[in-house]
Amino acid sequence: MTALRYAVSDAGVLAVRSLKRIPRQPDLLTGYTIQPVMFVLLFVYVFGGAIQTPGYEDYADFLLPGIIVQTMAFGGFVTALGLSEDLRKGLVDRFRSLPMARSAVLTGRTFADIALNALSLAVMIAVGLVVGFAFSSSPLEVVAGIGLMLLIGYAFSWIFAFIGLIVSSPESANAFGFILIFPLTFASSAFVPPESMPDWLQTFAADINPFSTMVDAARALFVGGPAGNDVWGATLWCLGLIAVFSTLAVHRYRRAVTR
Repeated sequence: MTALRYAVSDAGVLAVRSLKRIPRQPDLLTGYTIQPVMFVLLFVYVFGGAIQTPGYEDYADFLLPGIIVQTMAFGGFVTALGLSEDLRKGLVDRFRSLPMARSAVLTGRTFADIALNALSLAVMIAVGLVVGFAFSSSPLEVVAGIGLMLLIGYAFSWIFAFIGLIVSSPESANAFGFILIFPLTFASSAFVPPESMPDWLQTFAADINPFSTMVDAARALFVGGPAGNDVWGATLWCLGLIAVFSTLAVHRYRRAVTR
């Protein structure tokens, strides 16, 4: 077997390990499913009547792509918490002593996130259809949108993998990730049109925040909203984040010691 095949095999073993831990930690699975559903129900039935979304007949059509992207981004919390816990228990040192590819621990965990994100995505789409969301684009565009959502989730998994390796505890990983990601999701086009924001925030939300690009790409692929360069922009953002944070995370993993 080549070194690449060994690396893929090792990553697959550790991905299965990460997935097998979920039944023993049902709170993680609850976070993947219940929290996004609560966001959808609250925004649609509590705030939906007060939010104007020109160009969309139903607020659910505007909202659901934003909630899906947020859910994909927050899915990486499991990666950060798991890696931080493994560091604290000394498991990372044990993994480093085994004859396995150095990248396998991180790659395996982020691969597992793809499966969990797919589950979250299925739940979100089902709930969206119940509250009035409807796909308005072609089946090919919908499939492309699903692929892009999983790519977004994978990109954020690497961000959270790096966070999990640099903080001192799972609690710190949770707090640090929340502080970093949560403002980006709300200061974006995910829940309200940027045109309704103050001028200084509107500029950031519409032109600078990459989260808005990802949300607008999701709307273009799912409900046929104006696309422009958002789909390509979101894809490039994801590939760039994966390249940068996978490099940082692997480098940090090689230097990691038991905390």
